[in-house]
Amino acid sequence: MILNWLTKDGKLIISARIIRTFSYGFLSMILAIYLSLIGFDGLLIGFILSATLVNSIIFNLFSSFFADRIGRKKVLIIYASLMAVSGCVFFITENYFALIIAAFIGTINVTGSETGAFLSLEQAILPQTVKDIKKRNTVFALYNIIGTLAMAGGILLSSLPQIIQEHFGFSTIDSFKPLFLIYILAGITVVIIYFFFSKEIEVKKTLDSKTFSSNLSPKSKQIVLKMSSLFALDSFAGGFVIQSIVAFWFFTKFGVDLTTLSIIFSVAGVFTAISFFFAAKIADQIGLIKTMVFTHIPSNILLILVAIAPTFHIALVLYLARMSLSQMDVPTRQAYIVAVVEENERTAAAGITNTSRNIAQSIGPSITGAIIHSLWFSAPFVIGGLLKIIYDVGIYAHFRKIKPSHEIK
Repeated sequence: MILNWLTKDGKLIISARIIRTFSYGFLSMILAIYLSLIGFDGLLIGFILSATLVNSIIFNLFSSFFADRIGRKKVLIIYASLMAVSGCVFFITENYFALIIAAFIGTINVTGSETGAFLSLEQAILPQTVKDIKKRNTVFALYNIIGTLAMAGGILLSSLPQIIQEHFGFSTIDSFKPLFLIYILAGITVVIIYFFFSKEIEVKKTLDSKTFSSNLSPKSKQIVLKMSSLFALDSFAGGFVIQSIVAFWFFTKFGVDLTTLSIIFSVAGVFTAISFFFAAKIADQIGLIKTMVFTHIPSNILLILVAIAPTFHIALVLYLARMSLSQMDVPTRQAYIVAVVEENERTAAAGITNTSRNIAQSIGPSITGAIIHSLWFSAPFVIGGLLKIIYDVGIYAHFRKIKPSHEIK
């Protein structure tokens, strides 16, 4: 039987992730372009993109404080409902203030890889859905493979506006509206999926503490806070090159149309998904930390080289090569976090580390907008790559000797 080592709740999480990341795929491609077409400059676009990331900060904090007390299922349903609401606002209006509020309260994801509030809770739940502890690395790899392939499929849909313009005579702006309608339907579908979760996804041990940090033991707190500071550096650097910005860069610098962009980022998504499979296999052999670092540094060197590529084709090859390596640290990072803390600490650990990432990443797009607006157009690639290399060195230096229990022989 397919995935017989995974519980029903685990399969529901995978299903919800497919629907959610499919919609994130096309939205991350078209949002910055859509905002530019309705008249916003790089700086204003950067603010809206940052607002989507600020949302992740607030929701991750809420999860860390209250999700295990209120109920993980209830909180996930609330988040999915707000996903549909934010899509409605983008569908019905082009008012800047309404859009920035929608980006702030909704769960819009524009990074090209999920960083939002769903991730922390599902990341905390996943280990409880695995019947064999030896499959823990595998379930995180599967979670990311499926999500990334779904996102790649969603990216292909980002060519829909161009098709609608050519065959149905819609105006440029109106041709983007059906994608927001699809996003609304995706949010509603995810709500329905979450209703079928069992009580098994809830934390088994009642947490009596009422503070954010006291959910962690002193040992876990030290690990999580140190890791959070390094993750913040990585995400701040990642904020310079989120998918919406990279798509905007190719669109502006090389005049790449939406159809071609959708193919490029879809292929990149497939390469990334394949890399997750190898990440799990490599981690089983050399450990989670080494896998994170030894795959990430080469990808960041390639990112820097994209900035100085003289032609579109060279930039494309370098970017695809980078995407074949850059996300291998994602499933390994997620597996490592939940493996070095106790079961009843997982929601807090995931929430704290993801919040630190979201806070740092939310700053990047606004700075990038200012850089693009006034300085070198390709500078974000160089800045992002260099900062990420510093992060890699820091992770290896601080955590190479802290091993999860299943790696200790």
